[in-house]
Amino acid sequence: MIQLEAIHRIFEVGDQQVHALNGVSLEINDGEYLSIMGPSGSGKSTLLHLIGLLDQPTSGEYTLNNQKITTLSDDQQAAVRRNQIGFVFQFFHLVPRLTAMENIELPMVLAGIPVAERRKRVEKILEAVGLEGRAHHKPEQLSGGQRQRVAIARATIMQPSVVLADEPTGNLDSVSGNEVVEVLEELNQQGITLIVVTHDAALGARASREIKMVDGRIVNDLNNTLRQP
Repeated sequence: MIQLEAIHRIFEVGDQQVHALNGVSLEINDGEYLSIMGPSGSGKSTLLHLIGLLDQPTSGEYTLNNQKITTLSDDQQAAVRRNQIGFVFQFFHLVPRLTAMENIELPMVLAGIPVAERRKRVEKILEAVGLEGRAHHKPEQLSGGQRQRVAIARATIMQPSVVLADEPTGNLDSVSGNEVVEVLEELNQQGITLIVVTHDAALGARASREIKMVDGRIVNDLNNTLRQP
């Protein structure tokens, strides 16, 4: 479902080149639960951004759902990103002036989905993430865990095939973090491919497959299936 072949990402820093990704090849199947770990500067967030079409490789080939992404125009890539990929970030990135319901609804507004269908989907997903009583609260009125659940709902409201989570528990206490992980894992159990970048070894070990990166390369690809609860 996701195939990366010989991916390089080179940044120009002054008069030097930094190889953030150095020949990364990776296949991820439909419905997998994958964690990407490594020290700061290992390339894990760069890899996630490339998979999510927030950045472009310097060279190499990226295929998503049998579509060669690296040959698409900017507009075509934006459509793929909007319809097939959901993002969950450490700092939520909610719109402060909008309520939880309006934040979740925003991708559907941008996609031109009719009001009746938007409201139907929002009601259903608010219940799924346990926030049906917080629909009209703004982000400042929500706890960190609640804000992250709003972000997860917004990331999945367009029914993507892939959810990318970059340090999703990094800004949360342990209780809220566990609640957020359980929501993400429930989505994976429903068939969504889940890819998590994290510094947290315990969170990384929960995934059925654990990728470790150093210096822009994959150095370990571990199957954790037998360790799942």
